[in-house]
Amino acid sequence: MSSAEAGSVERLPLRTKFFFGIGSAAETIALFALGSYSMLFYNQILGLNAGLAGLAVSASLLLDGLADPIVGSLSDRTRSRFGRRHGYMYFAPIPIALCIIAVFHPPKGASDLVLFFWFALSVSCLRISMTLFHTPHLAMGGELSRDYIERSKVLSWNNFFTWAGGAFMSFFALHFVFKATPEYPRGLLNPEPYGPFSIGCAIAAMLILFASAWFTRDQIPRLPKAPENLPRFSPLEFLKDLGKALGNRNYLWLLVAFFFLSLMIGLRGGLNLYVNTFYWGLTSEQLKWFVIGSGAGYLAGFLFAARMHSRLDKRMNMIIWAVIYAVGPAIPMILGVLGVLGQDTPGLAPILIAFSCLGAAGASILSITVMSALADIADENELTHGLRQEGVLYSTRALAAKVDQAIGAALAGLALLLISFPEKAKPGMVDPGILQNLALVDGLVAAIPGVIAAVCYARYGITRERYEATKLALAARRDAG
Repeated sequence: MSSAEAGSVERLPLRTKFFFGIGSAAETIALFALGSYSMLFYNQILGLNAGLAGLAVSASLLLDGLADPIVGSLSDRTRSRFGRRHGYMYFAPIPIALCIIAVFHPPKGASDLVLFFWFALSVSCLRISMTLFHTPHLAMGGELSRDYIERSKVLSWNNFFTWAGGAFMSFFALHFVFKATPEYPRGLLNPEPYGPFSIGCAIAAMLILFASAWFTRDQIPRLPKAPENLPRFSPLEFLKDLGKALGNRNYLWLLVAFFFLSLMIGLRGGLNLYVNTFYWGLTSEQLKWFVIGSGAGYLAGFLFAARMHSRLDKRMNMIIWAVIYAVGPAIPMILGVLGVLGQDTPGLAPILIAFSCLGAAGASILSITVMSALADIADENELTHGLRQEGVLYSTRALAAKVDQAIGAALAGLALLLISFPEKAKPGMVDPGILQNLALVDGLVAAIPGVIAAVCYARYGITRERYEATKLALAARRDAG
């Protein structure tokens, strides 16, 4: 099949969707879940100042964010027997595994300054190594089909496994690794399991990444190839690529929306374990059951996102689910501040799990919709510039997300400082006023940028009709060529 026909198949084999999707399970294991555990590990186990711990995470996100568009542009322009994407996907798994282990094995007896630099450097190396896999991998997902609905189905698999990797790892960790002991009733505060935990995560991530790359290699012949007359990667060509991507108005609105959405994600992500452990007083055994709520939410996205795209334009889906994602998780925090919910509320854990389901459904469908919309924008840019830019488009979005999450993580650390949250705190021993302020930040304050994101998504302008017109124009150009 020629490169002109690449991605034209409307229905892809289930095997291809599955093995494409599982690559994101490893990303969740390596980045998002480990990000939450590492913050708690350095602050509450090793005693690193919360501000410094948040700054280390922020620095890693900023450094990694700079690598995203470079890797995206480089992979868009790569010509090899592995195609544009798979060479990077084969290389990345081993460095990723080594970096995961390094994060949780800092020098013993290190000072705060050494801990800070070790944390920042090891997490930065992990994120950059993951970018070498994830950016080409995600770009490949946008290339697998040109169909408006089928590409949503492809990215539904990606989104589902994004949840599944983190959910399985978190459940396994809380059930088998961070078990309560007489000395540590809150197993997450026990320092001993973190080393074995990191080694297990490293091995799992490496094997999953290799599997995703290997079992999608049969798609290489039918994926788009870099044109022979396309100049090799250079700083000047990289800047041209960025200019073409950022010149698309619809893409700019997605980036602005994601700026605000990622502020919310970063802030909530940094505070999540603090809220559940100290504000709600939940144990590791209770926390592991939150997988039910998030699982139901992400399963809803997997099953219904593509169907919703056939009924409502992607723009309307983005607006609706951004609001749900912002407001849903904030409701129990607000009820807690008002005194309606508390640690002594009967059935507290199931209530919180239900709200986590609502937030997860919003996150799931919103993510699938935005990822599918980026593939539509790639078609629009191909029509305008004659070049497919999935690598740059997905990576520049990732850059924006990481910069914003860096700010969010820094804000989480700053919030802990401003409310005077104690280091090496013990559940049940934190001042109630501090806990109320923690709930306000995680609930009301964090929801504000999410609502602003919904307003920005309303400015996205590619309708189903406009997409079909672009698709027909591209097909006519290929036939003429």
